[in-house]
Formats: sequence, C-alpha cells, structure tokens
Amino acid sequence: MSQAWKNLLWLQAGSCGGCTMSMLEQGASGWFAELKNFGVRLLWHPSVSEESGVEVLTILDRIERGETQLDIFCVEGSILRGPNGSGKFNRLSGTSRSFLDVTRSLATRADFCVAVGTCAAFGGVPAGEPDPTDACGLHYDGGESGGALGRDYRSQKGLPVINVAGCAPHPGWIIETIQALATGDLAAEDLDAFGRPAFFAAHLAHHGCSRNEFYEFKASARVLSERGCLMEHLGCKATQAVGDCNQRAWNGGGSCTHGGFACISCTAPGFEDARNFHATPKIAGLPVGLPLDMPKAWFMTLAALSKSATPERVRKNAEADRIVENPRRGK
Repeated sequence: MSQAWKNLLWLQAGSCGGCTMSMLEQGASGWFAELKNFGVRLLWHPSVSEESGVEVLTILDRIERGETQLDIFCVEGSILRGPNGSGKFNRLSGTSRSFLDVTRSLATRADFCVAVGTCAAFGGVPAGEPDPTDACGLHYDGGESGGALGRDYRSQKGLPVINVAGCAPHPGWIIETIQALATGDLAAEDLDAFGRPAFFAAHLAHHGCSRNEFYEFKASARVLSERGCLMEHLGCKATQAVGDCNQRAWNGGGSCTHGGFACISCTAPGFEDARNFHATPKIAGLPVGLPLDMPKAWFMTLAALSKSATPERVRKNAEADRIVENPRRGK
C-alpha cells in the first residue's frame, strides 16, 4: 500500500453493534468501497474483518509499538470503567487487559479519535441509571467533559474526540466524518460544543419533518398512530435535537418521526435517562421542552395564534391515522 493511504481501526466496547449495523447501509456500493475510494485502509473491525485471536492482538501490538501508523481510531460503544475504576467489566479477549486500558493506549497513538454513536460519545444506554458498570464516553461522561480519556485529551493531530453521536448515527454521518478526516477537511472549528461535526449537528431533526404542517398549526396527535405533530403530547424532541435526520433518511426513506415515533434526541448526552419517551413532560399543562432557538413567551404566543387559525382539514388529519381530507381551494 502507498504511504498516502490512511489506516483505520474500529473497536467495539460496551456496544449492541447497532452503529455497525447502521454503517452497513451506507451507499449503493457499500462502505468498504467508499473507504477505498477515499484512500482508507481498514486495519480491523470485530464484525467484518477476517483476522481473529492472535492475529488481532498482533495488529494492536504493532500499533502500540509504533510499527503501524494509526490515522483514524474509531470506537463504538461505552467504555465500562467498573468495578472501582479498573475497567475489568470489559476485557480484551485473550488478554488480561481492560478495554479501558487498551483504548487509552491506542488513543494516544491515533491522529484522530472518533466516537461512533452516543454510547462512545457520552455513555449512552449503558450509562443510564443505575449504571452498575460505570459506563462513560471517550471524552464525555454524560454532558460533562472528561470521560475515559480525560478532559485534556487531544489526538496526535491536536483534535478532541470527534463525536458522531446518535443511537444509531446515520451511516452518512459516520462515513462523511471518516472521509473528511482522510482528506484533511475536518478541523476544530468544524465541531460543535460537544465535539459533533457541524455538517449534521448544525441542523435540527425537526427540519424536513413530514409532520411540519401539523407543527405549524399546533395540530397534535394524541396517540402514536395519528398523523399530527408529536411534540405537544407524545414526547417528540425534534425541535431540540441536533441532526439532519429528516433531510437524509435511512434506507432510502425512513426516520423516527416519518415512521410514527417521537424523536428522543438520541444525539444528545443523557437522552437515555428519559422516564417516558412517549409522553411530553409538562408544567401546568405546558410542555417543558421548547424549540432551542425560540424564547418561551414567543412560542406560547405563536402557538395560541396558530391553533386559532388551524384549518379544519389539518385538524381532522392530525387526529387520524391517514389522510381523511385533501387540500382544496377555499370558498
């Protein structure tokens, strides 16, 4: 291989494997072809590579010895620090080493370190209460910087951990981050406050939602089978959740809200601690979570005006499981 090729290593920690499953949906030609097109060589991945056992340990050993360049280090899944900070709840198979130790060692060698999914970014589902494994992300423990690598961690190229958050993240977010790193097109200023690439984190899941007409008129669904906006009663956080989920769909056409399920803001730290994903938290009958960029007073005023102007067609369709009245010219 030419020295121009970039080496990528992908490891799975406390993971369900969902991020890898999402990645397998990438592109018509598949993500292996896309990696090749951008000059990225996959050193090893636990689910798709042929090497196992001693062969894998040799690959890792060569990286730690500095004999193999590690350009991009991807970690999927939470880092389990328990019990008592030893990391022994999650050991590297065939060794006595904890995954915590292996990750810290490899991260110091990597030009770039990428947390694939919210578990690797912030702790995710394994970090939900009561968190017996003391799970955390690479660079964050929930919403607090630190995590497994410590708040001062920087990769060999001077970047913090790049958090491709999501449960699971869109395959495009993953491959485009890798491609940007391989071509030198991702810098510190391209990350948001939580280390998420701005090309997807500068959007809200609300943008492009197929239910936006119902949102505009505050015509709300009461149960999940109805077509109305899911924000008022059914826990949808799309107006607060970063991600272009409804602008680039999964598998050619799917998204949470398009499929009839509320956005749970899975790209954010702490999303796993919601007590009920199907209900909107309220105080005095008013939703607690409001759009990120709108003052509460404005939202309440606009909501009242919108409801008073809701066309009967929109109201009927919002409370049905299908379109029951089509648009027509007003009299």
